[in-house]
Amino acid sequence: MNKLNHIAFIMDGNGRWGLKKNKNRNYGHLEGVKTVQKIVEASVFFKVPIISFYVFSTENWKRPKSEINYLFSLIKVFFKKEINNLVRKEIKINILGRTTNLSKEIKKTLKSVVNKTKKNKKLIVNLAVNYGSKNEIIDSVKKLNSKSKKINELNIRRNLYLDLPSPDILIRTGGQKRLSNFMLWQLAYTEIFFLDKLWPDFSKNDLKNIIKKYLKIKRNFGAI
Repeated sequence: MNKLNHIAFIMDGNGRWGLKKNKNRNYGHLEGVKTVQKIVEASVFFKVPIISFYVFSTENWKRPKSEINYLFSLIKVFFKKEINNLVRKEIKINILGRTTNLSKEIKKTLKSVVNKTKKNKKLIVNLAVNYGSKNEIIDSVKKLNSKSKKINELNIRRNLYLDLPSPDILIRTGGQKRLSNFMLWQLAYTEIFFLDKLWPDFSKNDLKNIIKKYLKIKRNFGAI
């Protein structure tokens, strides 16, 4: 049976879900946050050690300013409301991405939640914010050059934004079948599941079914 260390999520379809419900895209993003909470709780229940969410990509800056502002306001409101619960439930939050480009207020919020949860061990939740995988690989190589270290596979991996086990499973909702510049290095041997469901409709049962399928897959990693 396969070991399960890490599940990554591309949470596609929030905006479309909001429009489908005769609301706006921001309504879909709000419901998407509720799904994140459900999946965090489900991951604890299924004893998944690490999960990663693609929150905001480097390409998402092309969206309308009003939508971008709303997305970041959701981040602030969520952490202000939930920080004590995260600490109580022993959930550790990591941030990966070029956070230097974010507003002072968002940087302060993210830094605070990382510091307050850094000793937690029940579940690690990685949030990719202003994240692009190509940038991550470039930044890793730059670090190695600045330290005059050898550029090889091991060193590149160790100098990515986080040195954690690569995802065993990637789940992308929304019906699209692409990686969208997410964890390109880490996903080399990941089992990928594309779902036609929009993210706010993704459930604990969907996650359970995918984990069941994953556990039955024969993983060769290039061998026979």
